[in-house]
Amino acid sequence: MSKLVKASSRNLRTSAQKLNLVAAMIRNMRVAEALVQLTFCSKRIAIDVRKCLQSAIANAENNMGLDIDKLVVNSATVGKSFVMKRVRPRARGRSAGIKKPFSNLYITVSEKEGK
Repeated sequence: MSKLVKASSRNLRTSAQKLNLVAAMIRNMRVAEALVQLTFCSKRIAIDVRKCLQSAIANAENNMGLDIDKLVVNSATVGKSFVMKRVRPRARGRSAGIKKPFSNLYITVSEKEGK
């Protein structure tokens, strides 16, 4: 049984749906490959996902003493956080609501046995 190491980023300023597109890219991927994918990803939120992944790698190396060359992204889970509700003025004295969603990201890495 391999050790699971976690890292989380809370209250990221994006919808859970958009964040899940980036998180799905790195699931079940080797950590080095995932970092390269996130570095060259064109989505804005990929920067925050990369920071969270680097935090998980640092936790694995410093707290658990795992070898970073054998690490694999075990899971990348996305959850909804709060929603800020704002108002936008529209024509003829009316107004329209705007929702500004926030999301949470949880990344789990583990050391893979063998090659």
